[in-house]
Amino acid sequence: MSAYAALAEPHRRQILDLLRAGERSVGELVKRLDLSQPGVSKHLKTLREAGLVAVRIEGKQRVYALRPEPLAEVDQWLEPYRVFWSRRLDALERHLEENP
Repeated sequence: MSAYAALAEPHRRQILDLLRAGERSVGELVKRLDLSQPGVSKHLKTLREAGLVAVRIEGKQRVYALRPEPLAEVDQWLEPYRVFWSRRLDALERHLEENP
């Protein structure tokens, strides 16, 4: 699965958001998400297959960490579209400055 396809699912994005702060076990992720353990594990498998997370075994736990390299590819693809966001944000900034 590609990083793009993996990122399309909201729960997988939530998992990545949690992993931004550092490594987490499956149990920690289950506590933070409104998903069952099998559901979290399923999403982690997809993220791992897309290369977005790495896993290591620590005792009886699997600990997951974010892998930023595939996100760089997504960032490069988005780069040409940022001009559209920038224009809109610049227009909003001007509007707010002109209409306090």
